[in-house]
Amino acid sequence: MTTDLDDEELLARTARDPAAFEPLVVRHSAALHGYFARRAPAAADDLLAELWLRAYAARQGFDAARGPARAWLFGVARNVLSAHWRRLAQQHTGPPGAGRDDDPWEAVDARLDAAAVAPRLRALLTGLPPDERELLLLVAWEQLTPGEAAAAVGIPAGTARSRLHRARTRLRASAPLKLTGDLS
Repeated sequence: MTTDLDDEELLARTARDPAAFEPLVVRHSAALHGYFARRAPAAADDLLAELWLRAYAARQGFDAARGPARAWLFGVARNVLSAHWRRLAQQHTGPPGAGRDDDPWEAVDARLDAAAVAPRLRALLTGLPPDERELLLLVAWEQLTPGEAAAAVGIPAGTARSRLHRARTRLRASAPLKLTGDLS
């Protein structure tokens, strides 16, 4: 039965049995939808559908040596989200440089549970380099391990751990926040 197989075995099996992809969709849709809903709530459903189309098309390119399937799926999700933001930026009218950033933090602010610290948290997160911020959010929000986050971002695990440590240190040094989420 394919549901008893781990994610990597399922991806390998899809080469000869495309139906083996279905358990991956069942296992990971909720977490991946959450990833999109926190970053682009109005488009989360469409982005999830796009993710599964892209992941299915690219399944032969999955390399277990680079990390687990879950991390690979979050890497595909990150690429889908980046493409979505680029499309939005291209639709923006106005002078060059006045377009939408490829990281829409104003939308994230509206959904933070800790509304009282949202402006401060936003400023702290926006002040982080994009790679450090993405790693921190993948670990804190999506509950990926640092190794899985590294695979999702496409960098070595040691580099990810170093950047994650730097991001946490910068946040702690800026000002202590009382948050419901675990950014430490």
